[in-house]
Amino acid sequence: MGKFTGKTIVVTGSGKHKGLGQGILQAFADEGGNCIVSDLTIDAEADAVAEELRSRGAKVATVACDVSQADQCQALVAAAQEHFGGVDVFVNNAGIGFKMKPLLEVDTADEWDQVIAVNLSGAFYGTQAAARAMVEKGRGGRIINIASQAAKTGFPHLPAYVSSKHGMVGLTRASAVELGAHGITVNAVCPNHVTTGLGAKQNEYFSKLLGFDTVEDYLANMSAKNPMGRPGLPSDTAAACLWLASDEAFYVTGEALNVSGGEEMH
Repeated sequence: MGKFTGKTIVVTGSGKHKGLGQGILQAFADEGGNCIVSDLTIDAEADAVAEELRSRGAKVATVACDVSQADQCQALVAAAQEHFGGVDVFVNNAGIGFKMKPLLEVDTADEWDQVIAVNLSGAFYGTQAAARAMVEKGRGGRIINIASQAAKTGFPHLPAYVSSKHGMVGLTRASAVELGAHGITVNAVCPNHVTTGLGAKQNEYFSKLLGFDTVEDYLANMSAKNPMGRPGLPSDTAAACLWLASDEAFYVTGEALNVSGGEEMH
């Protein structure tokens, strides 16, 4: 019996190999949770993520969801209820972080509107859909928003991403105030750089922007600046989510928790 046996965990943007979403679901699967793998499409990669979770003993379902569409977020929650009888933990993890361009060159429809639609509006739609189901069920729940170090600090060439992640912290706080009366906590996790598929694209871009000869040199410099001596791992973020979803964290809500090895301290 794990800590989350009988609980259902939904993680958006979780269908990518070695992604944050997969890492989060792996942590819950190891504690007995029922897992919903969700991504823009359920392709062979997402199916492989689901199979790996089943190999850990978890019950798993896959559900396609474009989080920028409110009706699809509602359908995602409805599917989780149909498969496993409810939603206990909902993690807003889906995001766009690979559109990098100087502020003065950003295209409104592409680099701005799309990032805000997925990262911020998507988190709102997911929060709203999950909270409605949790309130109706009457047994509380946990909503966790995967923000970023970029929710606390500005970075160049990422105006939409930084804005969306700052906005996610505001959404976290506003939601926590209203949902606490229903026994629902809402928190954000703010990881530093993690080399997922999305992170690898950032590595390539910023290593060139900052004048490093290779991506490896850029990563070595990043590690040297971190008090813990390395960038983040998916398991670091997953461990924070596991705690925030636990009974021990019931009185913690509205927080934006840094998971950065000491790189971010406010």
